[in-house]
Amino acid sequence: MKQDLMEALPPAVVSRETEARIEAFVPLLLRWNARINLIGPMTEAVVRQRHVADSLQLLPLVPPGEGPLGDLGSGGGFPGLVLAMALERPVHLVESDRRKAAFLQTAAADLGLRHVQVHIDRIEAVTLPPLAVLTARALASLEKMLPWAERLLAPDGVAIFPKGRTALEEMQAAAPGWTMSAERFKSSTDADASIFRLSRIRRAGA
Repeated sequence: MKQDLMEALPPAVVSRETEARIEAFVPLLLRWNARINLIGPMTEAVVRQRHVADSLQLLPLVPPGEGPLGDLGSGGGFPGLVLAMALERPVHLVESDRRKAAFLQTAAADLGLRHVQVHIDRIEAVTLPPLAVLTARALASLEKMLPWAERLLAPDGVAIFPKGRTALEEMQAAAPGWTMSAERFKSSTDADASIFRLSRIRRAGA
């Protein structure tokens, strides 16, 4: 893995249509958040920066193509639903909480995201097509997520996992059991955070 952080990724360039979807999404998110816990109340005032921009910064790391993207533990739609606003490829959102899944289904329908499918299922049990891209934000340790990535990704697929200040510690804990190609990028929205882009994920000795 590249040990030195790369420069922060450039801001993602989105279309007017994507920006219009985001403008419609934010008030919908806040209305639902009054009933169910989608985002922390302390981040409501900064949802564009704390959640939307944090998700959009992953766009430059998504490889081109039409292969499906899967997002695990989608919750309030970060990053999967936000990425779906800017991508035309199939997007699969996995969320076991039925109330949060209902929000995701409503948001996708309201925003005209016909390429989005919501799976109300546990990650361990969900059935998805072989994924070109896998994302997950604030979900679990890297050690726990790598088996999911190995199972769900296509052979040439990539996992894009935003991580906080413990990113390197998580990689060091997981590394003995796995082989992979790993890149680490500096987050453009949080000075303490970074983003892993992982490919060729295999169990050690496999």
